[in-house]
Amino acid sequence: MESGHSSRLSLRQRFYLLEVLTGLGITAHHFFTNMWRHTLHTVLGVKSARGAVTIQYPDERRPYAPRLRSLHRLVRREDGSPRCVACMMCETVCPAHCIYIVAAEHPNPEIEKVPERFDIDLGKCVFCGYCVEACPEDAIRMDTGILEFSSYSRAGMVYTKEMLLALESARPDGTPASPVPIPPDRKPR
Repeated sequence: MESGHSSRLSLRQRFYLLEVLTGLGITAHHFFTNMWRHTLHTVLGVKSARGAVTIQYPDERRPYAPRLRSLHRLVRREDGSPRCVACMMCETVCPAHCIYIVAAEHPNPEIEKVPERFDIDLGKCVFCGYCVEACPEDAIRMDTGILEFSSYSRAGMVYTKEMLLALESARPDGTPASPVPIPPDRKPR
């Protein structure tokens, strides 16, 4: 009968001394390599030698790619109504089933439907972007630049039509133009 995992380890491995020293050696190697590259770059002016850079988040933010998929937003028409025609394509294509739409008649007879209710459960969303690709009206976008949203409850992660319509696209540098929406269950400090 096997006595467990420790019987397969040698005496040297049971003390973990060699493993600890190996880990310290790897850490020291990375530290001194980066220190040498920073020294070459700053003191000697070698532009090609760049060491690892630490970004002091949240005071500093790294630039994000323009194609980054961030928090969803609903686009408005010129008259202020949602561009969405409640065709249910985004709800159908969503692999996480996190979009919920209830359709209603639009007051304008040229437009067939409008969403009475449009909710996205961000607790379920995988940010795949399928909803954006499937939308024939370009009514939903993921270009707000907002990446930091949280809630103390699951209900706080459900973003309603009004919350999604209030968001704007990100600035050209990728920073959010809209304030981060705060769920009702969380109070700002």
